[in-house]
Amino acid sequence: MEIPAHLKAWTVEQRPDLYTAIDQAAWRYIMRVSGAFFSRKAHAAYLEGLRATGISPERIPLIQEMDEKMKRIGWRAVAVSGFIPPQAFMEFQALGILPIACDMRKLQHILYTPAPDVVHEAAGHAPIIADPDYSDYLRAFGGISRQAIYSGQDMALFRAIRHLSEVKEDPAATPAAMDAAQRRFEETAAALDWVSESNELSRLYWWTVEYGLIGPLEDPRIYGAGLLSSAGESWHCLGPRVKRLPLDVGCVQVAFDITRQQPQLFVTPDFPHLRSVLEEYAATMACRTGGRAALEKALHAKAPTTTRLDSGLQVSGVLQEVLTDGESRLGYLRWGGPVLLAEDDQPLRGHGRETHVHGFGAAVGRLAGGRRCVGELGAEDLRQLGFGGGGRGRLEYASGLVLEGRIGELRETGEHNQLIRFEDCRVTWGDRLLFDPAWGSYDLVCGTEAVSVSGGWVDRGVEPEDLPAGPAAMKCNLDDANRDLANLYAEVRRVRESDERGAHIERRLGRVAERLERDHPADWLLRLELVELEDRLPAELGPVLRERLARLEAAGPEAGELIGRGLALCS
Repeated sequence: MEIPAHLKAWTVEQRPDLYTAIDQAAWRYIMRVSGAFFSRKAHAAYLEGLRATGISPERIPLIQEMDEKMKRIGWRAVAVSGFIPPQAFMEFQALGILPIACDMRKLQHILYTPAPDVVHEAAGHAPIIADPDYSDYLRAFGGISRQAIYSGQDMALFRAIRHLSEVKEDPAATPAAMDAAQRRFEETAAALDWVSESNELSRLYWWTVEYGLIGPLEDPRIYGAGLLSSAGESWHCLGPRVKRLPLDVGCVQVAFDITRQQPQLFVTPDFPHLRSVLEEYAATMACRTGGRAALEKALHAKAPTTTRLDSGLQVSGVLQEVLTDGESRLGYLRWGGPVLLAEDDQPLRGHGRETHVHGFGAAVGRLAGGRRCVGELGAEDLRQLGFGGGGRGRLEYASGLVLEGRIGELRETGEHNQLIRFEDCRVTWGDRLLFDPAWGSYDLVCGTEAVSVSGGWVDRGVEPEDLPAGPAAMKCNLDDANRDLANLYAEVRRVRESDERGAHIERRLGRVAERLERDHPADWLLRLELVELEDRLPAELGPVLRERLARLEAAGPEAGELIGRGLALCS
């Protein structure tokens, strides 16, 4: 499967050399404590999916290797960095391609990070895809979401979330920068005053793909990637403090906060039920219903949409006005520039953004005195209306709109007119001038109604202007502050992988423990890794490490949970 060029532009090179020994230890800890828990509490497809997708607890996976494994189940995997635009992510998914953020969360965010990372994407999303019913749901979701209307506010929130995640995972970020990013996110979220289709679908995605439970309501199992990649939240999500609700389409009315643990979760009885809920929602979307209500959604969005008329022509741009008469008959649609005209999702030559750079107006509806539309007029009809022989004719619409001008060029499809270019053209709506001859040629798109309105530009390779210009490069968590500690982690990893024993190994590990106590008194994970190698440590060192861990464990509930679960693996 070839990746389209506009999607390939969001991919990055995974650099395994940028993963530190601390990163590898954090991955190993997450996978080991999660594996023990998920063997009992995750959907049965999870553990088998880990094997099918080539994920090992011992090292951060190579996405190229995952790609080869996932081809066997009809999917692909590609490396990306951080948040990519929602439209691009969903198009990847519709094609059966899993974008995997190759960055690794920082150790201080080992339980959870709002940023996409290799734990979330590889260990969270990939394993469940091995289930064919779930795979079918993901592909369908991607295709439907790609048609959803999004708003300018949605894009502002996306930028705020992306910025917050980048700051939180930036080793050099200051507390002030983190506070500012958090405030920006909270203020942007609070400013949302209209819930778009894209926003509602993001809620369905969150409550299923990210935070879904499956099975009986009283004893469900975990399948959501956000839970499968969160060693902390997954541990608590099945407890009495988290409300469990049966999944139905009403979940699109329930908002979520990406920065906090969720107070309720939704339970699906099985994976086919997910597809039923998705289709129930899709039946209400503007891309399927069309009509005035669909156009109203486009007006609210204040973002690019694509309107398809009953003639087959499509208009992409930001819809700014819908004119109807006293009987609610559609008369005129006005888009701000730039605007693109298309047919069958292919841009029409000569009608791109460079032509309609200042906007576009479409006179739509049936003609007065009958039920005919302009697209049905033949040569004789046009002659009778005054357009014969290059004459200046007149079209009167049932809505009251009037068009006067000379036909310069006529585009036909089969027996119908699709697009007529008028010269010396004037378009009026009562006393209002909608198009003046001094503005140049007027392109009339023939059609009587909007049969579909979908989100975004018709040429999918073009994203909204307020999205980032391209992918961020893969980040490295190594800096001057943790370089010495990373070297100690690397030394312990070398000893564990060598399986060597003897006095020289005791001395090597003893030196690590000595430097750890002297220079890094707050680090708990490397002490756990040393306790795991207790049978190769100097005899007196094991109790010292355990005593230090006990003191760190008492420092707070999160530290206590992390250390306690780690020690359980060492016993």
